[in-house]
Amino acid sequence: MRKVFIFFLCLILWTQLPGRIHAEQKIPILIYHSIDEFMGHGVIDLYVSPENFEKQMIYLRNHGFTPLTFEQWGDRNKVKKPIFITLDDGYKNNLNAFKIFQKLKTDQFKPKATIFAISDYIGWPDRLSSADLKKMSDSGLFSIQSHTATHPDLRKIEDFTHELKGSRDKIQSITAKPVITLAYPYSYYNDKVIEETKKYYSFAVTTNPKYFTEKGSKNENYLLPRIYIKYSTSMEKFAEIVEGQAKVIEGM
Repeated sequence: MRKVFIFFLCLILWTQLPGRIHAEQKIPILIYHSIDEFMGHGVIDLYVSPENFEKQMIYLRNHGFTPLTFEQWGDRNKVKKPIFITLDDGYKNNLNAFKIFQKLKTDQFKPKATIFAISDYIGWPDRLSSADLKKMSDSGLFSIQSHTATHPDLRKIEDFTHELKGSRDKIQSITAKPVITLAYPYSYYNDKVIEETKKYYSFAVTTNPKYFTEKGSKNENYLLPRIYIKYSTSMEKFAEIVEGQAKVIEGM
């Protein structure tokens, strides 16, 4: 009888281990592009207005979320409500996100996000400059990572050195911090692309519209899913997404 009691006690304790709980946790990795008002040029759903972005960040602050960057990947199992915020392409208007983060940060809440910069586009009129990236990185609020050198379809190239290693090295020379994560352009990848990416990066993100749930599957860290936040995303929908309650994420 005593052996049976000990067995069930061990079983109960095992099911309550933090690692097991977090392994089943649905972690949202959000994807943004432009943080600006849409003025009729480009694709509207690649924009989020600064007003809405600020409201969304306030929601995270007020509801106990901990924004993380990929350098803190291991910390996802140490906090109750981890979330990853990413911004693709390195647009100049991402400085609006920087201003909002500076405004909202407190001793209790430190907003953080990852910018995936296209390294050969750094300094273009509509893109962040080297000085911008350095300032944002030094603030501790932004991690600057790679979106390749020229944003090609990686499935169609033969020489990966410039696109993967070159972009990594250029960004590292600007920020003086490790570049460990790649965003696949257009979310296009195949087995070859993944294997090349592994040579230079520890993580890679897609735009597969799902939550991250740790399963220990092959290449899991190179197939990280992300969920779009759109210009039209309401606060109700945003809350559903970040709380892991969104029933339909199609089209995001």
